Amino acid sequence: MASPYIELEIEGRTVKVTNPDKIYFPGVGATKRDLVEYYVSVGDGVLRALRDRPTYLKRHPDGVGSEAIYQKRMPKHPDWIETVTVAFPSGRTADAFCPTEIAAVAWCANLATIDFHPWPARRPDLEHPDELRIDIDPQPGTSFEDARKVAFAVREILDELGVTGFPKTSGNRGVHIGVRIEPRWTFTEVRYAAIALAREVERRLPGLATTAWWKEERGEKVFIDYNQNARDRTVAAAYSVRARPDATVSAPVTWAELADCDPRDFDIRTMPGRFAEIGDLQRTIDDRAFVIDTLLGWYAADGRGDLPYPPNHPKMPGEPKRVQPSKARPSDD
Repeated sequence: MASPYIELEIEGRTVKVTNPDKIYFPGVGATKRDLVEYYVSVGDGVLRALRDRPTYLKRHPDGVGSEAIYQKRMPKHPDWIETVTVAFPSGRTADAFCPTEIAAVAWCANLATIDFHPWPARRPDLEHPDELRIDIDPQPGTSFEDARKVAFAVREILDELGVTGFPKTSGNRGVHIGVRIEPRWTFTEVRYAAIALAREVERRLPGLATTAWWKEERGEKVFIDYNQNARDRTVAAAYSVRARPDATVSAPVTWAELADCDPRDFDIRTMPGRFAEIGDLQRTIDDRAFVIDTLLGWYAADGRGDLPYPPNHPKMPGEPKRVQPSKARPSDD
């Protein structure tokens, strides 16, 4: 017997949703249909975050209780869904999802894609990121309140640089801050800028923030994950649902909201109403692109050089050779 399904009409496209009543998020009783309809409800915002970016899919075929499938290569799809060829440090390539319309996002949600993870570069120029990503990641023994304090230190530095940062909750305990930049610098240079910014936060908040890569060296501090700016690294997009039983989402917030918000307040049930009322808080993110020259100057003047790459991440093209720890494995591209 064929699986039950419904069909949704989305901006002139017909998207089939199979097994629409399957529970994906047991904490709130949300179904697969709820997931697909959620992405349609925040379509303008999520598409702004994803448009023309190579996007990896994090799929959970039986809901959040099932093991995740990280998919870099786009599966078989209708011809109206677009892809873009990306190259990995290993030399191999893949055709990745390249969102251009919300119906394509909904189609991927029907494949049990819960999280969408876009590149910080767009299809016209995949070698030069147009976004600096500050990933504020609380470690064991720290909290969202600690991450919030670090985020406001980041804002202070960005204000001094004359740069606008757009904050969002990670959907868990962390905070992400995105800065639109001119696509003039390589992934390596953008990563150096992220290191410089992270080190300055660490200098200002020595008892709270850390850039230590190895977990055993971080202690009870908030890690600023500069390596999210390395090539082929991604973070969950704005408005992306997270694979948690309570179906929280990575929610754009104003700086005023960040001062006292609870990330658990933003989920698959509450975000559609919020979005209908206030729209996309990142609607102006593309209005101005900033430069990172000052940050690169800080990096050069610091004199401490590079910080580690992720243990499973191979040497980036054009970089000096690095000896990886013996437990390192090739990246799963």
